[in-house]
Amino acid sequence: MHRSPALWTAAILTYLFLYLPLVIVVAYSFNDSRLNAEWVGFTWHWYRVLLQDAGMLRAAANSLFIAFVASSAATVLGTMAGIAMQRYRLRLLPIMVLSPVAMPEILLGVSLLLFFIQVLNLTLGMLSVIIAHITFCIGFVAVIVRARLVGMDESIFEAARDLGATPWQAFRHVTLPLILPAVIAGFLMSFTLSLDDFVITFFTAGVGVSTLPLQIYSMIKIAVTPEVNAVSTLLMLLTLTLLLLASRIAPDVLKGRAV
Repeated sequence: MHRSPALWTAAILTYLFLYLPLVIVVAYSFNDSRLNAEWVGFTWHWYRVLLQDAGMLRAAANSLFIAFVASSAATVLGTMAGIAMQRYRLRLLPIMVLSPVAMPEILLGVSLLLFFIQVLNLTLGMLSVIIAHITFCIGFVAVIVRARLVGMDESIFEAARDLGATPWQAFRHVTLPLILPAVIAGFLMSFTLSLDDFVITFFTAGVGVSTLPLQIYSMIKIAVTPEVNAVSTLLMLLTLTLLLLASRIAPDVLKGRAV
């Protein structure tokens, strides 16, 4: 099919707009200059500085812990929600599960903040951040699991029940192996979203809890040093690795097609 030069030009300019800033962030993480205003020379110094920064390492540990706990819980709950949406077809259930996904992050963050403080009387900290991350990750897992179930033959599950399997046995021996790629992809997607989240974490973290996005934000308020570029590069690399892994595990699910 013929493609006009104007279409190619528009596509190239769009991709440059999207990815050129990321390339600049990565390149300047190797810049041998504290001010980072111009390119001086190549160095690994800022990565060594990053590995010796206690505050940044503590924030990274918090982010990884929160992401692992939140994505694990969200994977279990989201898998259950995805199966329920496909099996029972209740009109209200998809709205309840997917509302946190469609809701603007700032609105969800403020809502959770008011809920924790005014309703639960909960002191903001690690627990509130984990609960908040579980809340918005459940919907992503549910969508992926449901997409995996859409194209499956329901007679497979009915046959397992007819052969004497209990609901738990049918799930463990039939349903779970079939949807396992989607479950793993949902976990990786949730882990990535939790690791990168800033807005909701900002509203629910409280005093004394710092994550990588919050730590980076506090650093760039002073100046954008090559250390900020270095940690952004590593965070970007981890995020892309997890997304690529999820796409390899369940490519059809992540593209919106069930097999």
